[in-house]
Amino acid sequence: MAASSPQQSSASEVPTQQDFSPEPGFRPMSRLARWAMAIAWPAFVMAGVMEALVFAVVDPGDLTWFGAERMDLSRQAVYTLSFLIFWGVISLASSISLALATLPDALGPAHPRKWPQ
Repeated sequence: MAASSPQQSSASEVPTQQDFSPEPGFRPMSRLARWAMAIAWPAFVMAGVMEALVFAVVDPGDLTWFGAERMDLSRQAVYTLSFLIFWGVISLASSISLALATLPDALGPAHPRKWPQ
């Protein structure tokens, strides 16, 4: 049996960041791009789920403008507009959550009695 070379890793070792070398010309995503993807993609998926749940119960042909007259839109237009509205609202909620979760700590001096904490 041949001894393993030092370059080979055993199955129990966990690869580290140094084990992966980026390809030439590779640029990592900016912080803004990572945040946009962290907001836009899950919101897109959930907008699809919301649309399926809503239109499993509501018929787009029966929708009216605040109870007055029927909407003069095709079913596909109603589906498209509702998806975009759902996506926008869920994206807004996600971006507010991300902004609040990444706020820096308070910069002002602490209260003398350290209240409230």
